[in-house]
Amino acid sequence: MRRVAILALFVVQALCAFFFVSDILSSLLGLRSTPLAWELRELLEIGAALGLILGLILGALVLRRSFRDRARAEARLRRASGAFMDLLSERFDDWGLTPAERDVALFSIKGMSTAEIAGLRGTSEGTIKAQTNAIYRKAGVTGRPQLLSLFIEDLMRDDGAVRQAAKAPDAA
Repeated sequence: MRRVAILALFVVQALCAFFFVSDILSSLLGLRSTPLAWELRELLEIGAALGLILGLILGALVLRRSFRDRARAEARLRRASGAFMDLLSERFDDWGLTPAERDVALFSIKGMSTAEIAGLRGTSEGTIKAQTNAIYRKAGVTGRPQLLSLFIEDLMRDDGAVRQAAKAPDAA
């Protein structure tokens, strides 16, 4: 339905703009052979002007709705992201990760390299490697891909909870 309204809006504005542009061009180029009665001309101009005003109003309404829908989608995304962060925290607690290991695990899940994590944490790559090995051992995995797959599996299993968080009504 929204697409039909937007298409109708476009057609109305295009026809009204075409009327005004063709009227000006026909006057400039002298293309009109028989003049229109002034009453008819006034009615056409009023109709075209009203059509452009209607297009402006409808365009503003569609734009307002688009902004509102975008804000709702962003709010849902924030809630789903919060649910994912809750899941991460829960798993980190289950595994008994230290605060440093939590940071390293989070950066690792985000896809950062060992060198990037070391730079962010201000430590050596060897320290980061030791911490990632401890994380993998505590999580019962052998590497980053398996660690990430644990969270993907949890999200797929807990998809209902994440969806509920994403669909929760917007706070006013």
